Amino acid sequence: MSVAAIPCLWMRGGTSKGGFFLESDLPTDEAARDALLLKLMGSPDERQIDGMGGGTTLTSKVAIVSASTRSNVDVEYLFLQVSVDVARVSGAQNCGNILAGVAPFAIERGLVKAQGDKTCVTIFQRNSEQIAIATVTTKNGVVQYEGDAAIDGVPGTAAPVLLEFKDTAGSSCGALLPTGNPVDMVNDTRVTLIDNGMPSVVIDAAEMGVEGHESPENLNNNDALKTRLETLRLACGPLMNLGDVTEKTVPKMVLVSPARRGGSIQTRSFIPHTCHTAIGVLGAVSVATACVLKQSVAGAHAHTSTDNSMASRQTLSIEHPSGELSVVCQIDNGKVVSAAVLRTANKLMDGVVFG
Repeated sequence: MSVAAIPCLWMRGGTSKGGFFLESDLPTDEAARDALLLKLMGSPDERQIDGMGGGTTLTSKVAIVSASTRSNVDVEYLFLQVSVDVARVSGAQNCGNILAGVAPFAIERGLVKAQGDKTCVTIFQRNSEQIAIATVTTKNGVVQYEGDAAIDGVPGTAAPVLLEFKDTAGSSCGALLPTGNPVDMVNDTRVTLIDNGMPSVVIDAAEMGVEGHESPENLNNNDALKTRLETLRLACGPLMNLGDVTEKTVPKMVLVSPARRGGSIQTRSFIPHTCHTAIGVLGAVSVATACVLKQSVAGAHAHTSTDNSMASRQTLSIEHPSGELSVVCQIDNGKVVSAAVLRTANKLMDGVVFG
């Protein structure tokens, strides 16, 4: 049996990395495609020793990109999370970090033509059926990866990639607040169930018996905490219109506490069973949105300066274990109508992978 050589661009997007593929280069049958991606990543194996994966969920990701026939859309993007230690490929969520690499990839592959020194690429996110607009640096018509932008969780600097999200409220759950409440009591715990691009359960860290600024290693070794979080997650799934989430990677569980480094709020995000060394882009957008809702769990801790009675623009600094992620929110009558984040991307390898 011959081994297929599949064209691929391996990229870092934000604080994640993975394989970027043209849809036309992968099998059209979903089961065959997923089997191929598992093999390419080396899953299931906690080291992914026989594949390209890096042994963590943050380095076992895939972007599938194609030209779009939709009006005012340049490309379409499907994100797939390839599990590390089980044979599972999930498209149940977006990934805002990997999204940062989609526009550079689209230009590299000729799906979009560079326009001057800055190129805006409109991206339809198939996972949530929502639009994102990415602005990348394209000096002399070529994607630039070197630059002065720095993001926490990534060493050094790179060219900026600005991501703007619009109309993401309720993209997976049907409503920004799927229960209609800023706070719900679930398993005797106060939670905010929210979806502004990433279904998230926001919980006061103190209610879970922790301070909220512990290291990811410390929290990952806290078996009692993880068991309680998973029990809570399973209870919240149906309330968020996600059904049985036993085998799903959403909702994310986010512990919040007062900011310690001058930001808006401190977070520890579980994705969903392991504490993230940073926080996902869309998870940060959902938390920032919760911060604007003063009655929410996050709103009780957040440092904000917005006058919710009128339209305004505010930057909320979401602290995480590796630093912070700033979310620029456009707020109208107390509601976040759009959000933008600064990310970077880097081209790591362009060639073929074998499956």
